[in-house]
Amino acid sequence: MHDTQQDPGAASQDRSGILRAFFASLTGTALEWYDFAVYSAAAALVFGDLFFPSEDPLTGTLLAFSTYAVGYVSRPVGGIVFGRLGDVIGRKKVLIATLVLIGAATFLIGVLPTYDGIGVAAPIALVVLRFAQGVGVGGEWGGAVLLSSEFGDPKRRGFYASAAQVGPPAGNLLANGVLAALGALLTEDQFMSWGWRVAFLVSGVLVGFGLWIRVKLEETPVFKAMEAEKSRPASPVREVLTTQPRALAAAILSRVGPDVLYAMFTVFVLTYATDELNMSRGSALTAVLVGSSLQLFMIPLAGALSDRFSRRLLYGVAAVGAGIWPFVFFLMVRGGGLLPLMAGVVVALMLHSLMYGPQAAFVAEQFTPRLRYTGSSLAYTLAGIIGGAVAPLLFTALLGSFHSWIPLALYLAVAAAVTVVGLCLGRDASHAEDEDIRLVSAGPGPEDGGDPTTSTATPLATTKEETTT
Repeated sequence: MHDTQQDPGAASQDRSGILRAFFASLTGTALEWYDFAVYSAAAALVFGDLFFPSEDPLTGTLLAFSTYAVGYVSRPVGGIVFGRLGDVIGRKKVLIATLVLIGAATFLIGVLPTYDGIGVAAPIALVVLRFAQGVGVGGEWGGAVLLSSEFGDPKRRGFYASAAQVGPPAGNLLANGVLAALGALLTEDQFMSWGWRVAFLVSGVLVGFGLWIRVKLEETPVFKAMEAEKSRPASPVREVLTTQPRALAAAILSRVGPDVLYAMFTVFVLTYATDELNMSRGSALTAVLVGSSLQLFMIPLAGALSDRFSRRLLYGVAAVGAGIWPFVFFLMVRGGGLLPLMAGVVVALMLHSLMYGPQAAFVAEQFTPRLRYTGSSLAYTLAGIIGGAVAPLLFTALLGSFHSWIPLALYLAVAAAVTVVGLCLGRDASHAEDEDIRLVSAGPGPEDGGDPTTSTATPLATTKEETTT
């Protein structure tokens, strides 16, 4: 039998590796989402005037949000390309590539001439660079989730996987903080002419820091086991589509509600507060900053809670709350004022945290280990199209057509209902799959007379779930 006692030095090394992976997942994703979020905020605040000039401000904003949507539409390209590579060549290499791609695209946006400088070539180039950002983010999320969760205890996957989930609010916080600081230090003319570019150029420094962290990491134990078993999938996208369609559907639908809620309360709320409530840009950004700050703590807490209680139940209760809250929010802020707006955004982002914290683990657990990168990436990117990509566009169009908040709240309620359906379709965690992988990675010990490169565990290529799906 295997000796169940673990060498203290090895245990310390394992803990050190888990912490490094957790930090690398969090910081790398935060840096990529800084790039993505700074564009989102700029689309709401300045891009309509600079790249899509129009006599109607609403039309300019709508066009700017169209380029925002391109970042979501392009995500499946990243999910398919990088997701496949993550299951074939490894998590680490792919995560380095995605960080370089999105960082370069963001830096180039910072030096891009506006419509007044080069005419129609400016918005075209902006769309191309936004497309590249989306490709990078599409390949990032699945790998970042696995980077932290595959090093940790499967029974604590909710907490470990939440490292990647902290990235978006951290990046959003950093992006809006930089923009808020620039707005406070500069005049309106200075901010519109060159100040906004600083937020994009900062990306070059941040990407260098992120690369330094990720290059020093080892490959995850799961991928090492796949290499040892020679069980890496040849056609992971096809295998996910043909062997695990229900898992893919559950993972996609579960993400719709959180994406739409986040788009409303971090992106569209900036436009709504300034155009409909006649509030300043600084007030709107402050509300988002406060909510995002609290998410830094709420998301890992929610992930940890989902390890102790039912992950799907916690997720589902929060989804129901997310469907109800917009009706309360819009009534709260009718009279304007920073405090009602801030309170409304904070509650919304707390509900988002209770869904988003467990989400990474829930999505990853829908797929068998050897297809997790591909399956998670496909689910993440495809959900982004029907969720976050079109949300700001639909919010803007609905407000322009009906001049009422009620259609906006109904839209969020429907998105929350879609998430509940996805949770009902999904499965709970199967820790046995990960325990088998750990045996594959470790192999029989020398005290068993075994070769450390072999294993009696269930082969990765023929796990029970995959053969019965």
